[in-house]
Amino acid sequence: MQTAEMTADQALKSKHRAMWALGDYAAVAAEVIPSLGPALVEAVGAGPGTRVLDVAAGSGNAAIPAAEAGADVVATDLCPELLDVGADLARRRQVDLAWQVADAEALPFGDGAFDTVMSCVGVMFAPHHAVSAGELVRVCRPGGTVGLVNWTPEGFIGQMFATMKPYAPPPPPGAQPPPLWGSEAHVRGLFGDAVTEVVAQRRMLRVGVFATAEAFLEFFKRTYGPTIAVYRAVADRPDAVAALDEALLDLARRHDLGGGAMDWEYLLYVGRTR
Repeated sequence: MQTAEMTADQALKSKHRAMWALGDYAAVAAEVIPSLGPALVEAVGAGPGTRVLDVAAGSGNAAIPAAEAGADVVATDLCPELLDVGADLARRRQVDLAWQVADAEALPFGDGAFDTVMSCVGVMFAPHHAVSAGELVRVCRPGGTVGLVNWTPEGFIGQMFATMKPYAPPPPPGAQPPPLWGSEAHVRGLFGDAVTEVVAQRRMLRVGVFATAEAFLEFFKRTYGPTIAVYRAVADRPDAVAALDEALLDLARRHDLGGGAMDWEYLLYVGRTR
């Protein structure tokens, strides 16, 4: 029987799927954060003889480099449009891997099916953190590797979400903020004693593609689904649009190291399942 809670969850997932189909996230992955995926692949040791699952893979920022390293890779995402872009990129790079639509909170794989389970700024956007963390562990074999790259709450992207929050519709009950996944304490709490030998490092990604704060804002308003969705929510309120513009411009200016370059903080988390 379909319960009200199940119906609400399905509606939420449909909303998330539509949000990530907005704009051009593949451009963000390819032009702004291309080094994050290879950094995660190196950290988890993906290579020949390893079966790897990339959860919330988007357009394959980590999945494709893992396949290029020789791993047997399955890339999953809630948004089929992003997987289609990734599959096309993989074909052009002559890399073989599997692409499958899947919900991070209900992965369609058996227990212990993969040697390595990873996610690069992806699973952090699943709304129910404990549920998705449990799924990451479940599909990873005992003694396998779980590896994550997530934006920290204190870093630029975490602060960008905090800046947009007053202008966004309230989250549904039970949904947790994505940047919490960038808190080591939060992630350790999610996995508990199911993951051991943890190495967690805060790192900086140097982003130098935006010459000005205005260039950053224009790019993210055009390409990044969450930003596009927030602006759509206030589109009928010019004063709110102007205020959000100024708040995001101020954020970018405060992070400007010179010439538009910025450092965006993320948490690299790698551990082994018991």
